[in-house]
Amino acid sequence: MMTLGIDVGGTNLVFGQVRDGDVVRRVSTPWSPREADLQQTLDILSEQITRMLTPDTAKIGIGVPSVVDVERGIVYDTANIPSWTEVPLKEYLEARFHLPVAVNNDANCYAMGVYAGYPADAKPGLLVVVTLGTGVGMGIVDRGRLICGANCGAGELGALPYKDATLEAYCSKQYFTAAGWDSREAAQAVRSGDPAALRLFTDFGAHLGNLLCTVMFAYDPSHIAFGGGIANNYPLFRASMEERLKRDFPYHKSVERLRIDVCTADDIPVLGAAMI
Repeated sequence: MMTLGIDVGGTNLVFGQVRDGDVVRRVSTPWSPREADLQQTLDILSEQITRMLTPDTAKIGIGVPSVVDVERGIVYDTANIPSWTEVPLKEYLEARFHLPVAVNNDANCYAMGVYAGYPADAKPGLLVVVTLGTGVGMGIVDRGRLICGANCGAGELGALPYKDATLEAYCSKQYFTAAGWDSREAAQAVRSGDPAALRLFTDFGAHLGNLLCTVMFAYDPSHIAFGGGIANNYPLFRASMEERLKRDFPYHKSVERLRIDVCTADDIPVLGAAMI
């Protein structure tokens, strides 16, 4: 049987046909939800779903960048989709397609997709996935079970106060923007020998190390995995991040046992959405 996994973004809708844990077909479609009203966005989403359904599709899973009532499948105040302030997405899609629909936060879906990528004989005990993009997303998977919290807000550690703002402001693209850089351009500048860009990534790593200390205190994970665009530049901030983590986290044996991975494959979001 097939499951259709969907990752809803502010500029793209990504669909994955998933069979037996493998994405057999992946399609990314641009859309402009900021310029559409609620019904228009639902019509566009439904049209694309129709194109991706197969005769043996048994379920639809969808990840959305918002707070989600997981049981009822209602999404609230979705990032970059102004009309999605309170949308009963599960009810709407189930009525339209007569298939069971699961809805969850996109960071949680990403975490499930990362968990699925570990070999069967090496699955993490407790995995925390941190996505480093425009903001900081976080998903927690405990022995294969997604931890959402009462309001799908478990893992929102990026919102914690930090220095003059929040951890997210120092551990995402926002940090580079505040310094007058685009994160991709800064990475290119480092590779061209720019010392200012290198210092920026070094400082970024130190701030990220502080975030990881918070993750360690909160969840005591066996594994942490990074996703998101900035994770592709992991070698540029790894050393300062690890230095800060080893210096400031008091339980050194926990740090020694911790495994940190980078997981940025394109299939991860839709694979995770199919698994929720």
